[in-house]
Amino acid sequence: MSQLPPPTRTAPRAAQNGADQQFAFKPASKAGRKARLSIQGMSGSGKTWTGLSIAHGLSEGRKFAVIDTEKGAASLYAGHHGIQFDSCAMDRYDPRDLIKVLDSAAQAGYPTVFVDSLSHFWKGTDGTLDQVEKAKAKYGGNKFAGWKDGTPIQNDMVAAILEYPGHVVCSMRSYTEWVLENGKPQRVGMRPEQRKGIEYEFDLAVAMDLDNRLEVLKSRCPSLHRAVIDRPNGARDIAAPLLAWLAAEPEPTTEQ
Repeated sequence: MSQLPPPTRTAPRAAQNGADQQFAFKPASKAGRKARLSIQGMSGSGKTWTGLSIAHGLSEGRKFAVIDTEKGAASLYAGHHGIQFDSCAMDRYDPRDLIKVLDSAAQAGYPTVFVDSLSHFWKGTDGTLDQVEKAKAKYGGNKFAGWKDGTPIQNDMVAAILEYPGHVVCSMRSYTEWVLENGKPQRVGMRPEQRKGIEYEFDLAVAMDLDNRLEVLKSRCPSLHRAVIDRPNGARDIAAPLLAWLAAEPEPTTEQ
């Protein structure tokens, strides 16, 4: 029986005329990184107030921006605990419009943007799902059969959120189900009303329940990993550790 020849190790190919320098490695750093945070929960769980408090903390007292899809709900808290913000109300939810509003906020120099809520841009009027249905009706279903969980406009919207030059906080409604607990029906929140897995685009993803309890679902900030906070003060409990983590310098190491 013939055998394959032993593997041959080849030396790394040398860069030719500097053509590979675009792929050069450099020391990792968080310098300039801004927070990306999502808050999910049912109606009445405290998403809006907690999001405002977190945005206030991330802005370190400066005025921030709110993109409001909740018919002015955030504005009811204006001035509470010294929180000041400018609001842009939206009544149609084409993700391309959100990209434009984020660009306007960036040009205005807002240190933080709070999108309350991101769910409308998924399943609201002119949202992603609505856009897909309109495209199917116009061009035929087969061409857009794979768009439901990842349309180009949705991807562009997420990219705009991640590329915003300041901090971004997004609230999302949770799908609600009724379950029996000790023989009594109880409402429980499920995954957010957005593209499946959207929470993993953020540095920090938290969920809130009807008792105003915050649970960290995912965190790149070590000090907030798996944290559970009752009646959170967003500026103190969430924004402060996030800012400290982003500002921390890497610990020096001794090369051997």
